[in-house]
Amino acid sequence: MPAYSHQGDAGADLTAAVAVQLAPGERATVATGVAIALPDGYVAFVVPRSGLAARHGITIVNSPGTVDAGYRGEISVTLLNTDSSVPYSVAVGDRIAQLVIMPVTRARFIPVATLPGSQRGESGFGSTGYTTIESESLHDDQKGEFL
Repeated sequence: MPAYSHQGDAGADLTAAVAVQLAPGERATVATGVAIALPDGYVAFVVPRSGLAARHGITIVNSPGTVDAGYRGEISVTLLNTDSSVPYSVAVGDRIAQLVIMPVTRARFIPVATLPGSQRGESGFGSTGYTTIESESLHDDQKGEFL
């Protein structure tokens, strides 16, 4: 059963219902044994656990995974071991993902010939750069490495 670890957590932990060994670079779909019935107007997102990602390179392939209100099947999680050399073992009961439930608004899509303009326009991936401060505007005592 999904459970919140701490007061105020947005994500409830999902646990593995089966044991899986993930070789380096391997992915596997892991059953959780959980099925839910969301009311209309809600969605659940299956998202990675930050500790698994940071410590072991384990992430979710299709993150966030979307669980629609009408879905009644078991929630499974497709895990990916991004580590290039170390396998990762998932045991039954291990916390493998988090389930975030949110209200969702349904849009009404209207075909149009053109879209109204905006400041961003059609600029996409990487269009805002990598830092919030341009290096040319820094004083010598402010220059350093950006992480």
